[in-house]
Amino acid sequence: VQLQASGGGLVQPGGSLTLSCAVSGFSLDDYAIGWFRQVPGKEREGVSCISSDGRVFHRDSVKGRFLVSKYDVVNTVYLQMKRLKIEDTANYYCATVRSTGPCGLGIAEYDYWGQGTLVTVSS
Repeated sequence: VQLQASGGGLVQPGGSLTLSCAVSGFSLDDYAIGWFRQVPGKEREGVSCISSDGRVFHRDSVKGRFLVSKYDVVNTVYLQMKRLKIEDTANYYCATVRSTGPCGLGIAEYDYWGQGTLVTVSS
């Protein structure tokens, strides 16, 4: 099981960015994917997730701004981030767990983690 997050970068407040999580070694039909972020010195927090059957869940602070989707054919999950705020600056990680139920944002729920990709929102 492997995951690789990419797509981070520098963006101005109010801008948009799309992160990708390329997965291998398992099928997105059987696994949920979660997106998490962490600022140095702070705890990692759940951002958004998508279940194996496509149900999504977001933390309150990103509802209406972030979208999560998956494209099974290319084994990739996307996190579209719009109207970015300075407080969205963090290292973003994707993680997975074998589950066919609804997804959650708890760190302990996920078994496999990828490397992070840095998102910096700054003017």
